[in-house]
Amino acid sequence: MTVTARDRLRAGARPRMIAILVALLVLSAVFARLGVWQLDRALAKGEARAAAAAAEAAHAAPVDLESVLAPQTTFTSDLMGRHVTTTGVFGDDQLLVPGRTHDGQVGALVLTPLRVSSTGAVLPVVRGWVPSVDDPAASAPPPADEVAVVGWLEVGEAAGQGGLPDGQTDAISPAELVNRWGGPTYSGYLVLDTVDAGQADGLVPLGYPARDGGGVDWRNLGYALQWWLFGLFAVALWWRMLGDEAREAAAAEAGAEAAEPDAEQARPT
Repeated sequence: MTVTARDRLRAGARPRMIAILVALLVLSAVFARLGVWQLDRALAKGEARAAAAAAEAAHAAPVDLESVLAPQTTFTSDLMGRHVTTTGVFGDDQLLVPGRTHDGQVGALVLTPLRVSSTGAVLPVVRGWVPSVDDPAASAPPPADEVAVVGWLEVGEAAGQGGLPDGQTDAISPAELVNRWGGPTYSGYLVLDTVDAGQADGLVPLGYPARDGGGVDWRNLGYALQWWLFGLFAVALWWRMLGDEAREAAAAEAGAEAAEPDAEQARPT
């Protein structure tokens, strides 16, 4: 027989079903809390794994830039934070990138073009950070001679909004910088290592680029989803029990109604 939602709600008003509901809700709350606990573990393990990977990348021996990234080729995700070295000559057209935070303080990056000796292509290089665009170190010139630079690769940023004073840019965008510095160019840029020859006095070294988030541990995330599904199953179980209860009540009512005519016929006249 068909059981309507109204039938289920009538069955749910019975004390026994209310007691079962309370018990199942408590159980669902326990399952939900266990799911949150597993989610916390998934995030913590993801952060720890990301930190270990970052530490390994930061201390990895640098490889030649030419062996991992060619000019005007796609910057793939596996190159993020790659420790590389190359040789070239810095250009004179140095730019400041304001609005960049370092250790909780807003300042500016010092961005300088490097003409790579082996390819002739331009590689944007972040030589360091200054607390203000008016800081004397912001105008410190790069080395004039050919230098070997060491640092970490970062993917080029999207084009900025513009509108800044001359000598400043709001994005490290190779697609925009090629119009100013000429080409060919690389699709990424380099953040100098703290011991690099291109690090001028007064510039604050940035070190290994920080990452937002560390991912999750998929196994613990799966456990979290399982606990939450168990909680939903407990609620679904009560809804099904309401249907069974409503059907039993309807069958009992139908049996009582069928018994009444028989009792009338059996009554003596």
